[in-house]
Amino acid sequence: MKIVFLDIKTLGYEIDVSGLHQFGEVVIYDHVVDDEVGDVITDADIIITNQNTLNEKNLRNADKLKLICAAATGYDNIDTDYCATHNIAVANVPGYAAGSVAQHTFSMLFHLISHSRYYDDYVKSGDFSKAEQKIHSGKDFMELESKTWGIIGLGEIGKKVAAYAECFGCNVIYYSTSGKNQHDHYQSVPLEELLQTSDIISIHAPMNSRTKHLIGIEQLKQMKKTAYLLNLGRGGIIREDDLAEALNDNLIAGAGLDVFETEPLPIESPLLKLKNMDHFIVTPHIGYGSIEARNRLMLAVCKNIEAFLSEALYNRVV
Repeated sequence: MKIVFLDIKTLGYEIDVSGLHQFGEVVIYDHVVDDEVGDVITDADIIITNQNTLNEKNLRNADKLKLICAAATGYDNIDTDYCATHNIAVANVPGYAAGSVAQHTFSMLFHLISHSRYYDDYVKSGDFSKAEQKIHSGKDFMELESKTWGIIGLGEIGKKVAAYAECFGCNVIYYSTSGKNQHDHYQSVPLEELLQTSDIISIHAPMNSRTKHLIGIEQLKQMKKTAYLLNLGRGGIIREDDLAEALNDNLIAGAGLDVFETEPLPIESPLLKLKNMDHFIVTPHIGYGSIEARNRLMLAVCKNIEAFLSEALYNRVV
């Protein structure tokens, strides 16, 4: 059995892959570009990837390939139709980063609503030390208590965010992009209602035909001017040009992005040229990356391989 890990460095951190060696030969690459994938998997039985686009173009000569393991929850980078017709199983790792992404969601929100950068800079610059008054109130900040938190995508991550939001006294509502994730404890509402009534909106949905560019300028105009928008799902869910326009025109109070339509974020992106960066925070797709989540990820990948070899259905999507 030969296992090829195509892009371990795209996970961004060191991870423990020792569990893979129980299954046979393991070949690990930092990052094979998509056009060269076909050359390195000709004799692979199992492929592991986080971000590679896998389709007929680079899979057609992999005659021994039996299983593709997505080292991620999302698997929209894998042509599952092609795999299904060529007897190639596909497995993902749902829910492994729920706690990590939920925590990062709140980290981004608190940075925005508490104006952490502003107050930190004020003290570190020495201005506070020179001030005549002990109190400086340069920017107002709000409490989460009694606010409405709207969640787009109530999967494992969305449910974790909802639970955390409740702890801060928020009223949680949600919009299910698939219509499948229902929850008796939280109120399901149409997208339009969620946009119009939420004080905070966080996105935790996958990328698919229903969610691509789900949020554009028309949706942003429906939001409260005092509302905050966070995307920790997939970058293409928000039209980035439209978000830049909304922030420049103060249509919403602020936004935080951990994911982007193109990663790394192009230097010419309008999001890097906003008139005012104070109400915008960006991080380089790190929400999933807690130490604990990375350990869970590799354990789950190994379980997926073990289950496949024993003809079980653990996390199989194809």
